[in-house]
Amino acid sequence: MNYADIKKYDIANGVGVRVSLFVSGCRHHCKGCFNSEAWDFSYGKPFTDETIDEIMSAVNKDYIRGLSLLGGEPLDPDNRSEVLRLLQIFRARFPEKTVWCYSGYFFDTELLPQIDAGDATLLQLLELVDVLVDGRFVEAQKDLDLRFRGSSNQRILDVPRSLQQRRPVLLPGNWSIEH
Repeated sequence: MNYADIKKYDIANGVGVRVSLFVSGCRHHCKGCFNSEAWDFSYGKPFTDETIDEIMSAVNKDYIRGLSLLGGEPLDPDNRSEVLRLLQIFRARFPEKTVWCYSGYFFDTELLPQIDAGDATLLQLLELVDVLVDGRFVEAQKDLDLRFRGSSNQRILDVPRSLQQRRPVLLPGNWSIEH
């Protein structure tokens, strides 16, 4: 797996100050994507043990609330095993911090069927995620008043409850920026 960027002080991709990893590789190719250069799986730098050490060091600060995974597509089958390895290390070191994951795959219509078909890596990975922002970016539904998502078709899901109930469960909260 390659990665496009690591942001060590990100406030746009989840609650609080976060460390964000932008993985490379995405097959969705959403029109108007803000990170289209990361569609290429070979874009950026190789994801190595040193990359994991860099992320763990960045997260190891009291003011960092957690880790956010973006892309590219962190849940692409070609990225899952490395993302899973990262999350296993992260959870062992920082069980009190949260994981947000952004994916173009819809939880109920695309991810659950893969789990039901026996994708153990995907299940293990999702079991380590707290919040999933799911759904492809749709340029026609772009809404700048939304927090933590780019288009109104995307949902902010409580992953543990969604897995338990085997359906999308929205994370409680008002996620617009309206006052």
